[in-house]
Amino acid sequence: MGKKGKSAKKAARRADTPAEAVKLLMKAGKVKQKCCRSKPRCKKCPLVALKRAKSGFAKAA
Repeated sequence: MGKKGKSAKKAARRADTPAEAVKLLMKAGKVKQKCCRSKPRCKKCPLVALKRAKSGFAKAA
């Protein structure tokens, strides 16, 4: 039982699409499965993770 941090982020970088990256982060426990719809969005929200993944893919392109 070690830290999950870096391996989950590396796996998310290897994904082909932003949605796949978020799915990998969900599996690693870094992102919640379902959004709680609170305002403002929490850090573990899948919608926030998707926005971050999309911006990362846009920078790479």
